[in-house]
Amino acid sequence: MIFLENEQICTSIASKGAELQSLKSKKNNVNYLWNGNPEYWGKFSPVLFPIVGGLKNNTYYFEGKEYQLPRHGFARDKDFQVKQLSATEALLTLSDDEESLKVYPFRFVLQLRYQLSDRAISCTYEVLNPDNEKSMLFSIGGHPAFATSTEGGLKYTDYFLQFNKDTELVYHKVKQDLIDSETAVIELKEGKLPLNHALFYDDALVLKTLKSDCITLHNHKNKNGIHFRFKNFPFFGIWAAKNADFVCLEPWCGLADGTAHNQHIEHKEGIVTLGPNETFVRKWEVECF
Repeated sequence: MIFLENEQICTSIASKGAELQSLKSKKNNVNYLWNGNPEYWGKFSPVLFPIVGGLKNNTYYFEGKEYQLPRHGFARDKDFQVKQLSATEALLTLSDDEESLKVYPFRFVLQLRYQLSDRAISCTYEVLNPDNEKSMLFSIGGHPAFATSTEGGLKYTDYFLQFNKDTELVYHKVKQDLIDSETAVIELKEGKLPLNHALFYDDALVLKTLKSDCITLHNHKNKNGIHFRFKNFPFFGIWAAKNADFVCLEPWCGLADGTAHNQHIEHKEGIVTLGPNETFVRKWEVECF
């Protein structure tokens, strides 16, 4: 475990999965991250790599060969090499190895860089293709779960998400871990999505046309919340485990397979192609208040 702190906030990060596991305010002693209760969902903020979501029959094809990957890939279950750069910054690195090449035939270097600044933490994904000749195909995304505390008489339905640029959410339904072509619409009154557990009984809300680049989690009864900022992620997921007191805000570069997908990874919607010796960078940030 690695710990970062400044005058405003403190965090803990596990080497397994390079996973952020707490985000606490020193001022009010609130942990803004989900507590990882395994009765509902035993993770905190996994990184999704080298795929986002599920594959059709957990299988994909590349250059005539068949490969299997679990939902959201393998990075979240791997041990990263950890380097603490300062009291407020850490770098965690995962590279291809003999085991990964059996299920994902690409060389890669994946780095997660965590940095604290005032009341905010940023998570930067840095993907390097170290191959001198071969392009790399991948998806990457975040899955941070934010607590919706029920202390002090609060209920899950007291919470809402405030979108800075959207008046409606057009979402795709998830069927057996795959993205259906059918869509539904949620109208947002003054840009707000009230939370209720039933929103996620059929899995995540998968958004392909989100305009917002800042989503605020707040409630009607106290002043605690977060601003979640992100850029250049073409897709977004919102999810919670059944009846659990958290909400995941998930910026994605990539998607689960569509129900009609042909399973060839080069045809996968949202797949990123990274040329030899190129680097791909994306970042999201959480500001606590």
